[in-house]
Amino acid sequence: MKCPPRDGTTNEKSSVVLLLVDVINDFDFPEAPKLLKHALPAARKIAALKKRLRAKNIPAVYVNDNCGRWRSEFRTQAERCISEDATGAPVARQLIPAEDDYFVLKPKHSGFYASSLDVLLKNFGAKKLIITGFAADICVLFTANDAYMRDFEVIVPADCTASETTDAKRRACAEMKRFLHADIRPSEKLRV
Repeated sequence: MKCPPRDGTTNEKSSVVLLLVDVINDFDFPEAPKLLKHALPAARKIAALKKRLRAKNIPAVYVNDNCGRWRSEFRTQAERCISEDATGAPVARQLIPAEDDYFVLKPKHSGFYASSLDVLLKNFGAKKLIITGFAADICVLFTANDAYMRDFEVIVPADCTASETTDAKRRACAEMKRFLHADIRPSEKLRV
């Protein structure tokens, strides 16, 4: 295994980066059944998009809630979320991270808040972020907002997001389009 440079940078460069927000999730919260209903079809779209982007050497970064487990690491969390007894296993199994994917654990709604995401994206030389995941009206929205505030071009394919209700997702996507100038067209129509 080749170690990364000592200055903390990554050898991989890409002006476009795929973010997968909170897709590795056990769905162990009261509103989970509502979200899960919409998350499963979105997970299929995210998996297809990730595969398409991987063929173009676009890196994938899992930006995931640590679920209050400050002693955990992402691979352990992923294993827990794909286990037979995890409610979110059907979603997590669609989006199992590849060995060369990147991971950022976040403590709050935005993937940028108190995390290493900004540093990682700068090391990639990223200019454009394709943001996918759950929930469109919470963590995806806050991550997209913070990306826009950092002058990234924001793409949020609406079919690659989910919320507890269709209306909540629709409103969030409309806000991202209006205020963040996000491209929200379906993933099949994206030209990267």
